[in-house]
Amino acid sequence: MNGIVLFGAGSPICVDIVETCRRNGQPIEAAIRNVPGPVYVDESIRVIDASGVAPEIVALPFLLPMFDPGNRRTALAAATALGFHTPACLVDRTAIVASDCRINPGVYVNAGCIIGGGSVLERFVFCNRGANIGHHCKIGPFVSIGPGAVLSGSVAIGEGSIVGSGAIVLPTIAIGAGAVIAAGAVVGRDVPDGGLAVGNPARVRRASS
Repeated sequence: MNGIVLFGAGSPICVDIVETCRRNGQPIEAAIRNVPGPVYVDESIRVIDASGVAPEIVALPFLLPMFDPGNRRTALAAATALGFHTPACLVDRTAIVASDCRINPGVYVNAGCIIGGGSVLERFVFCNRGANIGHHCKIGPFVSIGPGAVLSGSVAIGEGSIVGSGAIVLPTIAIGAGAVIAAGAVVGRDVPDGGLAVGNPARVRRASS
């Protein structure tokens, strides 16, 4: 076996990941149904309940097909408990990625993304369709970047944050851990840990307020 395993067959974003694998010529050995409910892979892909995963499947690289950082963390804990230990890294062949970028295990880069020179994507980052990441950006673990979002040069984003669809983060801005940048927001000042940025220009407040 030389394919990967999708751990989370019930996530709708599986359809995009399956398409990336097909464009890349990357085999998918199985999709794991880790929670009850419908699955979002086609019938050509074997679906296995988490209770019945064989050792040869556990030994394969796995990818977490969820956009929400909390769901990815939960799925990672479940996968690790079953013995999965090698995160895959999947970059769509249509993405444009600078040669000196560092992309760590567990990362998924969807179709049409652009990643500028000197940028770093830490473990389990999720870049959705058409996201544009500028030069020297530092994207922390479990960050999710929505479709069409734009991160200008030297942006830093803390662990577990979400950048919504079409949001724009201006150069040298720092986004704290666990922050949320709302869809369409234009962020021109730093956002604290757990902060919420909404609007154009973005108003920044604590997510709990």
